[in-house]
Amino acid sequence: VGAAIFSARNGASVAVLSLLGRTYMKMALDCPFRTGQCAVEKLQKKTPIILIDFHAEATSEKIAFGHYMDGKVSAVLGTHTHVQTADNGILPGGTAYMTDVGMTGPHDSVIGAKKDPAIRRFVNQMPVRFEPATNDIKLCGALIDVDECSGRAQHIERLCLDLEEG
Repeated sequence: VGAAIFSARNGASVAVLSLLGRTYMKMALDCPFRTGQCAVEKLQKKTPIILIDFHAEATSEKIAFGHYMDGKVSAVLGTHTHVQTADNGILPGGTAYMTDVGMTGPHDSVIGAKKDPAIRRFVNQMPVRFEPATNDIKLCGALIDVDECSGRAQHIERLCLDLEEG
């Protein structure tokens, strides 16, 4: 769990909370639902604008977490799988949600690695040293409009910007 409060350009306080999911993650972690709830309650005393980066493997865990936090935070944004999803929207309680905001890095790749070694690993089922790919760089994420007073999201849209265009 990690949290920080930042000042937006307009002076609004924005809390960012980072949590790790447990499904398919090979480490012993406390429950992100309970841990997140406790952290959110503390952050709500300081600002109504709270964004959660939920770093998890399983889409089902991310979706369940989004519904669990609906109405308690401004946004739940999934990370980890590198592939941007097209399910961005506002949940019934006013929380912006997106299962995975995607990767910032080389998209002509296998989640950031050169394609040929990654393909050999799958075909041969043998360990291969991955090399970072370097072309087709894109910045992926989400743009969210949030009501400063209530902390409720008003709009969310996917971003995927080509950084190699002039």
